[in-house]
Amino acid sequence: MERIPVTPEGYEALRKELEKLKRVERPANIRAIEEARAHGDLSENAEYAAAKDRQSYLEGRIGELAYKLASLEVIDPARLSKDRAVFGSRVLLENLETGQNVEYQLVGPDESDVGNGRISIVSPLGRAILGKKPGAEVIIEVPGGKRTYELVDIL
Repeated sequence: MERIPVTPEGYEALRKELEKLKRVERPANIRAIEEARAHGDLSENAEYAAAKDRQSYLEGRIGELAYKLASLEVIDPARLSKDRAVFGSRVLLENLETGQNVEYQLVGPDESDVGNGRISIVSPLGRAILGKKPGAEVIIEVPGGKRTYELVDIL
């Protein structure tokens, strides 16, 4: 099984989602199925069909989360060296064309949220940053051409 890196916060978020699905969503859906079943003819019962669809989604998501949690490797960014960019690092980049600075944390695919400054280590920019030291140039290919950044600092 491939180990997938995750921050402690990312692990906790997935664990909480799994618990909520098991303890809240699944029992609520079971009640919805029972109520819909009580309405009689199941072949023309939209509530029953919707509840069964929801049950299928919930069971799939529960299985997916359980698998992910079993394959995650929790890495605490606070324990990492700051001499080069690695999983969990917070980096400050300068766009060399615009002079604009942007800050990102390198995280696993399940944690990425560009709007909140969290980019996946498997994204083009994440892959380009990994292993770089402060002062290094980071070049990525985007639909409009190339973008060039400088890795200003590892925070």
